[in-house]
Amino acid sequence: MKKLKNELGLLKEALRVGEAYAQQRGVARFEATDSAKLKAEYIYKLLVHDNLIQPLAKGQVSEPNIKHKLALWISRKLPEDHALLK
Repeated sequence: MKKLKNELGLLKEALRVGEAYAQQRGVARFEATDSAKLKAEYIYKLLVHDNLIQPLAKGQVSEPNIKHKLALWISRKLPEDHALLK
């Protein structure tokens, strides 16, 4: 797993966009006290369920891999000239 440039920033953006997506679908409402780990896991599972991303292999499901997968997902959704991709 090759680390992305600005992966932490991409992950924060993925959590923000994923949270909005979950609320728009009406399937989740996150609280301010929810951890980033909980949000990342839920958003990952929702995106896999909706066939928006490929699931990780059974032995590869872990917190770092989920966060990396979310960062990859959002990096493909952002416009090429976005500040996080530079």
